[in-house]
Amino acid sequence: MSKILSMPLDERSAAYTRMAEALSFLGDTWAEQPDLSTCAAAVGLSPTHFQREFSRWAGLSPKQYQSTLAHGVAGEALREGASVLEASFEAGLSGPGRLHDLFIAHEGLTPGEAKSGGDGVTLKLGKAPTPFGMGLWLISPRGLVALGFIDDNPAERTGFEHQGRRESEAEADLIARYPGAAVERDDNAARELAANVFDKGEALPVALYGTPFRRQIWRALLEIPAGVTQTYGALARMAGHPKAARAVGAAVGANPISWFIPCHRALASDRRLHNYHWGVDRKRAMLAYEAAHAE
Repeated sequence: MSKILSMPLDERSAAYTRMAEALSFLGDTWAEQPDLSTCAAAVGLSPTHFQREFSRWAGLSPKQYQSTLAHGVAGEALREGASVLEASFEAGLSGPGRLHDLFIAHEGLTPGEAKSGGDGVTLKLGKAPTPFGMGLWLISPRGLVALGFIDDNPAERTGFEHQGRRESEAEADLIARYPGAAVERDDNAARELAANVFDKGEALPVALYGTPFRRQIWRALLEIPAGVTQTYGALARMAGHPKAARAVGAAVGANPISWFIPCHRALASDRRLHNYHWGVDRKRAMLAYEAAHAE
């Protein structure tokens, strides 16, 4: 079993905040090549604990990650907010060949149901861990409807760029997207789904409610390979709407199923990491995590 999968999902979720801070610190300081003790101190861990936790979460050691940034000349890109995926990861790193070996199994909705916005549907809302912190999962009988993220005390986290949401805020955010649906609390259903896709690698059924245009853009996001980013303009061309970059950007921003429908791979024309709904630090972590396991 790979190192990344040997770390239980609950532990990966709990480690996310520290790892996002570590990725930001390493991105800012790679040229100085800070030693392990300095890196560990930046996130409040002992060197031994930091080495172990980072390696198990990211699938490569802090030193390997620093080397990757240097070899890929990605430090400047990170400081400017661009994607870490500009860097070339060294061969032979641990971890699965592709993070996104799971796939979207089906949408499970008729065109009429998809357009309805979830009217008359009973949805289950629950908390369950992800590698990027605690997730808030909204599930219909047909599949995953939405995935957002919860952050504890986001206003207190000032060490790096952050736009987190407390649990009540995240709940209101997701529920407001489907005002015609009935919502029931079911943390067990969320934890079962999280375990199936993150630990077992099972296919993920989704139920995409939205306009035909938005669903088309969300499908186009799935065509961007892991380890690759695209601008909104390029995504518009991929989706057959070359003159609609602004509308495409709005559709990307409205993507309800974070991570699995990879809106984190879409960048503005300046290729900076900004305006991610669940926090720029989380987008950076997603891209770094993904790049570490892309073929």
